Amino acid sequence: MTALATSFAAIDAANAHDPDMVEDQPASLLYGQRMTAEQTRLFPDARAALQIAARGQHIERWVLRRADYPEGREGYLTWRRDLARHHADRVGNIMATAGYDQPEIDAAHRMLLKQGIKRDPDVQALEDVICFVFLKWYFQPFSTTQSPAKLERIVQKTALKMSPEARARVLEEFDLPAPFDGFFKA
Repeated sequence: MTALATSFAAIDAANAHDPDMVEDQPASLLYGQRMTAEQTRLFPDARAALQIAARGQHIERWVLRRADYPEGREGYLTWRRDLARHHADRVGNIMATAGYDQPEIDAAHRMLLKQGIKRDPDVQALEDVICFVFLKWYFQPFSTTQSPAKLERIVQKTALKMSPEARARVLEEFDLPAPFDGFFKA
Protein backbone atom coordinates (compact mmCIF):
# COMPACT_ATOMS: atom_id res chain seq x y z
CA MET A 1 0.00 0.00 0.00
CA THR A 2 1.31 3.47 -0.85
CA ALA A 3 1.86 6.14 1.80
CA LEU A 4 -1.14 8.02 0.41
CA ALA A 5 -3.41 4.96 0.56
CA THR A 6 -2.13 4.17 4.07
CA SER A 7 -2.94 7.73 5.18
CA PHE A 8 -6.42 7.62 3.66
CA ALA A 9 -7.10 4.24 5.29
CA ALA A 10 -6.00 5.53 8.72
CA ILE A 11 -8.14 8.67 8.41
CA ASP A 12 -11.13 6.62 7.27
CA ALA A 13 -10.63 4.13 10.12
CA ALA A 14 -10.62 6.96 12.65
CA ASN A 15 -13.66 8.62 11.08
CA ALA A 16 -15.58 5.34 10.97
CA HIS A 17 -16.05 5.77 14.74
CA ASP A 18 -18.05 9.00 14.38
CA PRO A 19 -21.30 8.51 16.31
CA ASP A 20 -23.07 11.11 14.16
CA MET A 21 -24.66 9.42 11.17
CA VAL A 22 -25.54 10.92 7.77
CA GLU A 23 -27.06 8.82 5.02
CA ASP A 24 -26.53 5.69 7.14
CA GLN A 25 -22.79 6.22 7.56
CA PRO A 26 -20.51 8.09 9.97
CA ALA A 27 -20.72 11.81 9.19
CA SER A 28 -16.96 12.46 9.29
CA LEU A 29 -16.27 9.47 7.05
CA LEU A 30 -18.74 10.71 4.46
CA TYR A 31 -17.38 14.26 4.72
CA GLY A 32 -13.81 13.03 4.11
CA GLN A 33 -14.91 11.09 1.05
CA ARG A 34 -16.75 14.13 -0.29
CA MET A 35 -13.68 16.29 0.33
CA THR A 36 -11.49 13.86 -1.61
CA ALA A 37 -13.96 13.74 -4.49
CA GLU A 38 -14.07 17.55 -4.77
CA GLN A 39 -10.31 17.92 -4.27
CA THR A 40 -9.69 15.41 -7.05
CA ARG A 41 -12.16 17.16 -9.33
CA LEU A 42 -10.93 20.70 -8.62
CA PHE A 43 -7.21 20.00 -8.18
CA PRO A 44 -6.43 16.70 -9.92
CA ASP A 45 -2.65 17.23 -9.76
CA ALA A 46 -2.57 18.10 -6.04
CA ARG A 47 0.44 17.10 -3.98
CA ALA A 48 0.01 14.40 -1.35
CA ALA A 49 -0.15 16.88 1.54
CA LEU A 50 -3.20 18.59 0.01
CA GLN A 51 -4.88 15.28 -0.76
CA ILE A 52 -4.38 14.08 2.82
CA ALA A 53 -5.37 17.42 4.35
CA ALA A 54 -8.60 17.34 2.35
CA ARG A 55 -9.42 13.80 3.48
CA GLY A 56 -8.53 14.60 7.10
CA GLN A 57 -10.20 18.03 7.30
CA HIS A 58 -12.73 16.76 9.88
CA ILE A 59 -10.87 13.79 11.35
CA GLU A 60 -12.49 12.87 14.65
CA ARG A 61 -14.55 16.05 14.63
CA TRP A 62 -16.87 14.62 17.27
CA VAL A 63 -14.18 14.40 19.98
CA LEU A 64 -14.38 18.14 20.62
CA ARG A 65 -18.05 19.08 20.90
CA ARG A 66 -19.23 22.65 20.46
CA ALA A 67 -21.52 22.15 23.48
CA ASP A 68 -18.44 21.70 25.69
CA TYR A 69 -17.33 25.29 25.01
CA PRO A 70 -18.88 28.54 26.24
CA GLU A 71 -21.73 30.11 24.30
CA GLY A 72 -21.02 33.09 22.06
CA ARG A 73 -18.43 34.08 19.52
CA GLU A 74 -15.37 33.65 21.77
CA GLY A 75 -16.41 30.12 22.74
CA TYR A 76 -17.10 29.29 19.09
CA LEU A 77 -13.73 30.60 17.91
CA THR A 78 -11.90 28.74 20.70
CA TRP A 79 -13.69 25.52 19.72
CA ARG A 80 -12.78 26.02 16.05
CA ARG A 81 -9.09 26.68 16.88
CA ASP A 82 -8.89 23.63 19.15
CA LEU A 83 -10.60 21.51 16.51
CA ALA A 84 -8.21 22.69 13.78
CA ARG A 85 -5.22 21.87 16.01
CA HIS A 86 -6.65 18.42 16.69
CA HIS A 87 -7.19 17.77 12.97
CA ALA A 88 -3.68 18.99 12.09
CA ASP A 89 -2.01 16.96 14.84
CA ARG A 90 -3.90 13.75 14.03
CA VAL A 91 -3.23 14.07 10.30
CA GLY A 92 0.44 14.83 11.00
CA ASN A 93 0.77 11.70 13.15
CA ILE A 94 -0.89 9.60 10.47
CA MET A 95 1.42 11.00 7.79
CA ALA A 96 4.51 10.34 9.93
CA THR A 97 3.40 6.75 10.51
CA ALA A 98 2.85 6.35 6.75
CA GLY A 99 6.42 7.51 6.08
CA TYR A 100 6.02 11.10 4.91
CA ASP A 101 8.90 13.50 5.56
CA GLN A 102 8.60 16.49 7.86
CA PRO A 103 8.24 19.15 5.12
CA GLU A 104 5.19 17.33 3.68
CA ILE A 105 3.72 16.87 7.18
CA ASP A 106 4.34 20.56 7.94
CA ALA A 107 2.60 21.53 4.69
CA ALA A 108 -0.53 19.55 5.60
CA HIS A 109 -0.39 21.05 9.11
CA ARG A 110 -0.35 24.60 7.68
CA MET A 111 -3.24 23.77 5.38
CA LEU A 112 -5.40 22.40 8.19
CA LEU A 113 -4.62 25.41 10.38
CA LYS A 114 -5.32 27.69 7.39
CA GLN A 115 -1.96 29.40 7.81
CA GLY A 116 -1.32 31.45 4.70
CA ILE A 117 -4.81 31.52 3.27
CA LYS A 118 -4.85 33.87 0.25
CA ARG A 119 -1.01 33.62 0.14
CA ASP A 120 -0.16 29.91 -0.01
CA PRO A 121 -1.69 28.19 -3.05
CA ASP A 122 -2.13 24.85 -1.23
CA VAL A 123 -3.83 26.45 1.78
CA GLN A 124 -6.10 28.35 -0.60
CA ALA A 125 -6.82 25.20 -2.59
CA LEU A 126 -7.94 23.40 0.56
CA GLU A 127 -10.18 26.33 1.47
CA ASP A 128 -11.70 26.30 -2.01
CA VAL A 129 -12.41 22.57 -1.68
CA ILE A 130 -14.01 23.12 1.74
CA CYS A 131 -16.26 25.83 0.33
CA PHE A 132 -17.29 23.70 -2.67
CA VAL A 133 -18.16 20.78 -0.39
CA PHE A 134 -20.22 23.09 1.80
CA LEU A 135 -22.09 24.56 -1.15
CA LYS A 136 -22.64 21.23 -2.88
CA TRP A 137 -23.57 18.99 0.04
CA TYR A 138 -24.34 21.03 3.16
CA PHE A 139 -25.66 24.45 2.14
CA GLN A 140 -29.25 23.42 1.40
CA PRO A 141 -29.96 21.62 4.71
CA PHE A 142 -27.98 24.26 6.64
CA SER A 143 -29.91 27.12 5.04
CA THR A 144 -33.16 25.96 6.63
CA THR A 145 -31.66 26.42 10.12
CA GLN A 146 -30.62 30.06 9.70
CA SER A 147 -32.40 33.38 9.48
CA PRO A 148 -32.20 35.00 6.02
CA ALA A 149 -29.91 37.77 7.30
CA LYS A 150 -27.51 35.37 9.02
CA LEU A 151 -27.49 33.05 6.01
CA GLU A 152 -26.62 35.96 3.75
CA ARG A 153 -23.63 36.86 5.99
CA ILE A 154 -22.44 33.23 5.99
CA VAL A 155 -22.60 32.94 2.21
CA GLN A 156 -20.81 36.26 1.83
CA LYS A 157 -18.03 35.09 4.20
CA THR A 158 -17.79 31.81 2.30
CA ALA A 159 -17.30 33.68 -0.99
CA LEU A 160 -14.65 35.95 0.53
CA LYS A 161 -12.62 32.91 1.63
CA MET A 162 -12.46 31.58 -1.91
CA SER A 163 -9.99 32.34 -4.67
CA PRO A 164 -11.26 34.39 -7.63
CA GLU A 165 -11.01 31.27 -9.82
CA ALA A 166 -13.12 29.24 -7.40
CA ARG A 167 -15.73 31.99 -7.12
CA ALA A 168 -16.01 32.08 -10.92
CA ARG A 169 -16.38 28.33 -10.98
CA VAL A 170 -19.17 28.51 -8.38
CA LEU A 171 -21.11 30.76 -10.74
CA GLU A 172 -20.65 28.21 -13.54
CA GLU A 173 -21.59 25.17 -11.48
CA PHE A 174 -24.28 26.34 -9.05
CA ASP A 175 -27.60 28.03 -9.58
CA LEU A 176 -27.50 30.36 -6.59
CA PRO A 177 -30.42 32.64 -5.87
CA ALA A 178 -29.98 36.38 -5.59
CA PRO A 179 -28.40 37.97 -3.61
CA PHE A 180 -26.06 35.00 -3.04
CA ASP A 181 -24.83 34.87 -6.63
CA GLY A 182 -23.60 38.46 -6.34
CA PHE A 183 -21.11 37.50 -3.62
CA PHE A 184 -19.26 35.26 -6.08
CA LYS A 185 -18.91 37.81 -8.87
CA ALA A 186 -15.49 39.39 -9.28
